[in-house]
Amino acid sequence: MVQRSVLVVVLLFFSFLIGTGTGLAETEEIGQIKTLKGDVIILRSGAEQAAQPGDVLHKADVVQTGADSSVGITFIDGSRFAAGPQTRLALKRFRFNPTTQDGEFSAEMKQGTLTVVSGHIAKQSPDAMKIVTPTTILGFRGTTVAIEVSE
Repeated sequence: MVQRSVLVVVLLFFSFLIGTGTGLAETEEIGQIKTLKGDVIILRSGAEQAAQPGDVLHKADVVQTGADSSVGITFIDGSRFAAGPQTRLALKRFRFNPTTQDGEFSAEMKQGTLTVVSGHIAKQSPDAMKIVTPTTILGFRGTTVAIEVSE
């Protein structure tokens, strides 16, 4: 009887998560900080934390570098970003299926410099990876690109 009660509670919990659209997908790990120099901050759910190598990034995180700072990020699809000083990068959308290599990736860059080496998402599906800047939308098709956004 106790086992059945536990099973019912677990099923109700997962039904709640699915029904409300919250839960596990919101904390999905999409990448990791590999290197950094200087002051790098991760903004997550309104909280600010100093970044360290090895920190995991989630959907909707914002990564911000200070003056004379930089950060290297590797995403789970193999994409690599290197952001220079005074960069603000908002990770807007990320979905990746490692079995099919299908997915989508979009980020918003308000300022700074960024070098991108695209991974499996861009190689599998053209136009599935985008960086939005104040003046343009950049799409990737299995390339390496450098971006600078100045005031």
